[in-house]
Amino acid sequence: MSLKDDLSKNYEEKKEAISKEYNETKAEIGASVGKGVKKTKSFLKKLFSFTLLLLVVAGIGYLLYANWVYSTGTRSGTLVKISKKGYIFKTYEGQLNVGGFSAGEDGTIGNMWNFSVTDEHVYQRLQELEGKKVTLKYDEINKAMPWQGDTKYFIEMAEEVRE
Repeated sequence: MSLKDDLSKNYEEKKEAISKEYNETKAEIGASVGKGVKKTKSFLKKLFSFTLLLLVVAGIGYLLYANWVYSTGTRSGTLVKISKKGYIFKTYEGQLNVGGFSAGEDGTIGNMWNFSVTDEHVYQRLQELEGKKVTLKYDEINKAMPWQGDTKYFIEMAEEVRE
């Protein structure tokens, strides 16, 4: 055997050993990266699920807070206006003149109180009472949603005041 054959054989053995070690290392790194990718995907799925759940719970909590009845009461005065209005959400809105001071022959300049109505039967009753002296029973909530009305005062009942 010559030196050249010996070097060639030694070279081939080293080349095979390096190739084998490279392939084993590559497989280990691939397996490690695969595990890391699985862990990352699992973490991101859990994070997304938790965030979504947190947003849903926060949204429900806000809706409960916003619609919580803060106060109830009555107001009396002259029913000035009741109408159905809105671009997207049609709501029933009204104004009650709760009194004021006399402005001479023109009548009374008053303190206008705006309110919303959610019940169509109450809205129809208010249409009948428009221009008359009325007492309105209302609930005040913390914050009205756009589909509920423009104000946070919602009329529950309307009665005509007989003098």
